[in-house]
Amino acid sequence: MQATGKVGLFGAAGAAGQIIGAALSAAGRDYRVVGRSRAPLEAAFGHDPHAEIVTWNPDDPASISAAASGLQTVIYLVGVPYDQFASHPPLMQKTLEGVTAAGVERFILIGTVYPYGRARGNPISENHPREPHTFKGKMRLEQEKLVLAAHGRASGSTSLSTLLLRLPDFYGPGIERSLINGIFEGAAHGKRAQVIGPVDVQHEFIYLPDIGPVVEKLTRTPEAYGRWWHLAGTGTITQREVARQAYALAGREPKLMVAGKTLLRVLGLFNPLMRELVEMNYLMTEPVVLDDSALTQLIGPIAKTSYKDGIRHAFDAARAAASASTDTHRDTAKTA
Repeated sequence: MQATGKVGLFGAAGAAGQIIGAALSAAGRDYRVVGRSRAPLEAAFGHDPHAEIVTWNPDDPASISAAASGLQTVIYLVGVPYDQFASHPPLMQKTLEGVTAAGVERFILIGTVYPYGRARGNPISENHPREPHTFKGKMRLEQEKLVLAAHGRASGSTSLSTLLLRLPDFYGPGIERSLINGIFEGAAHGKRAQVIGPVDVQHEFIYLPDIGPVVEKLTRTPEAYGRWWHLAGTGTITQREVARQAYALAGREPKLMVAGKTLLRVLGLFNPLMRELVEMNYLMTEPVVLDDSALTQLIGPIAKTSYKDGIRHAFDAARAAASASTDTHRDTAKTA
């Protein structure tokens, strides 16, 4: 490991950005958060004296270079709407050109299992073929290829090193974009949880707060660059078991409304997001499970939160949010 300079989180306002930012702050490191709008960045990072807030326009090369100026490492977390995945490769191309021009030395993409396509047997290591059969998987693969091809690209006296950290589906406290967040909200409110089926197939989830210390360590591990790595969860679990544990914490029996592929197709006639979920439903019936022994060998033991503890933390956050919402409504009613 070696000491490293300032880190920039591009697309920082989401859950992963906030978690990685917290890990950098805990390590006493200054970092920059970059996003299109200042308000959400202020809300998420305004309390942290280690955080510098910068806005950018990812369609403007000068804006990209300005956002990356003075950074040693860029961590790329930029998301796009689920029905606009075609924008991933051109957005990445512009970003790589901008950060290279700014003299950035290291670039980390937080990636997904989409580029693998169907698993040839679980768990899979990094040498599994990348053969996506879905449009989203193909767009993510093109994005990855750009990142890996940029490894070793020079600008002036500096050279860019790149890596990809691949994650499974994630969950955690207050993480609304998690596949299983509806279970925690349903348990907390005493309502039926809407989930995407099937719910009895083993699936891998990572407790998202666990990724922060790993990413922080990778920013100062130069030998990690030039390839992709897996970061796995703590084994697998079914959505039904997640629901059983979450609703038990609320003292209730699980109540689920399950949307399978057929229902998703029907809902997709009216809801564009549901339409987009259809092609990725194979991951629910044929899950991809990651083997991260290579990463463990590189950086040492990785602290991981058990499903039991992670589910409790996520439920507690959902219950606190539900209680706060009830209090707000009550206060509003009193003043109305």
